[in-house]
Amino acid sequence: MVCSRTIVRFWQRIVMLLAAALICTSCSTIGSLSYNPWQVIYLPTSANLQDIAFTGNPQHGWVVGSEATLFETSDGGTNWKQIVLDIDEPRSRFSSVSFSGSEGWIVGQPAVLLRTEDEGKSWTRIALNSQLPGSPSTIAALGPNSAEMTTDVGAIYRTSDGGKSWKGVVQDSFGVVRNINRSQDGQYVAVSSRGNFYSVWKPGQEAWEPSNRNSSRRLQNMGFTKDGRLWMLARGGQIQFEDPESAEGWGEPFFPDRQASWGLLDMAYRTENEIWVAGGGGNLLASFDGGKTWQKDREVEDVPANFYKIVFMGPDRGFAIGANGTLLKYQGSAEAA
Repeated sequence: MVCSRTIVRFWQRIVMLLAAALICTSCSTIGSLSYNPWQVIYLPTSANLQDIAFTGNPQHGWVVGSEATLFETSDGGTNWKQIVLDIDEPRSRFSSVSFSGSEGWIVGQPAVLLRTEDEGKSWTRIALNSQLPGSPSTIAALGPNSAEMTTDVGAIYRTSDGGKSWKGVVQDSFGVVRNINRSQDGQYVAVSSRGNFYSVWKPGQEAWEPSNRNSSRRLQNMGFTKDGRLWMLARGGQIQFEDPESAEGWGEPFFPDRQASWGLLDMAYRTENEIWVAGGGGNLLASFDGGKTWQKDREVEDVPANFYKIVFMGPDRGFAIGANGTLLKYQGSAEAA
């Protein structure tokens, strides 16, 4: 009797070990980068960083975040100095920053609009109309005295006189949005707050063009590829690219990492074919063939932060920004190493 029980326990352990090995093999198939091109920088704040931009001087940049967080760098992003502005709402959430030469803009909630004409040596608060639909969400500096602002309900406004007056490009809102992204040629794509639909606006149109999501997974974020197509991130780590030649308008959805239950939050192109995707839990993925195959940067997995946004100002300059003052600075090509 004792012998039979021992045999049963032995086979139970074998079955459990085989099951665990099978599970690990099926859920982790993504390769690892051979080189980590990112420098981890911790800013002295617990705020969640939201956006980053540089002036006409590539060494001089600004990063903004929650709790009216504002940091300045003068060495290309290695060292940062916190700047405290005297504003009425010290708990404001700065959500977007943009520069064109020495002229810069910051927007945030509730209804914050700041402008500088001297690369940030001084900032001026600009009053916004109380009838503005929603709160400012993003800002894009377009040139001298010109900028384009979106709100968190999908309104789009433009100024050409330094913010003294704003003209509604799209005044009708379509509901609270999760995020809004702008292409280089001025198009916008916005994801609804619940992630159940998205809308696209092109210059010259009077209203947004809404579309339902094409799967049961809620949308997380959307943006534009280098050639102007849409990309889509959905819950559970799913990626999809727009395919004009497909009857559905979209290519097949795929999961670069089956362990991506933490979710993917943003995507950015370093070059025509090199793509980086940032996500929760310190996850950073890269593709060097336009999204066909993916690798994980495992050297940043232990960074205790979600990466909300990833931005490249050029092939040699890029940043991933995240929670608790966490910043990653791009410092070399992983492909070349």
